[in-house]
Parts: sequence; C-alpha cells; structure tokens
Amino acid sequence: MENKEAYWQENLRLIFICLAIWFAVSFGLGLLLVEPLNAIRLGGYKLGFWFAQQGSIYSFLGLIFWYGAKMNKLDKKYHSEG
Repeated sequence: MENKEAYWQENLRLIFICLAIWFAVSFGLGLLLVEPLNAIRLGGYKLGFWFAQQGSIYSFLGLIFWYGAKMNKLDKKYHSEG
C-alpha cells in the first residue's frame, strides 16, 4: 500500500509541475508579459505574439514528451505494469 501511495504522490508532483509550466508559458508569457516580449522579434514576428499563438503549443507538446519520459522512469522505479 505504501508503494502505491508513493507512486501516486510522485505522479501528482509531475502533473503539478506540468500544469505550472503550461500556465506560466500560456498565461504568463502569452498574456501578462506580451508587451515587453513584443520588443523582441522571432522570425519576423513579435515574440509576445509568437508565444500566444505558437509558443504555448510547442511548450505543451514538449511537456507531453517530458511527462511520458518521466512516467516511464517512475513506472520502472515502482515496477508498475501499465
């Protein structure tokens, strides 16, 4: 029972980290910091616009792969069968 609780706690920790990063990128960089970021150009587009339109999507895709890799390690650590 203790093993399942430790596994679930580590899984929740990973989920929280993913949600916090996703929120920071999509809301923080895409909305709150859009004006300062617009002073920087990326591929001809203002960086604030880029984060609002594309950056949050790329960050989300990166988080999916990161979460998958971390969960594979976590499953091996706790000998979980999925």
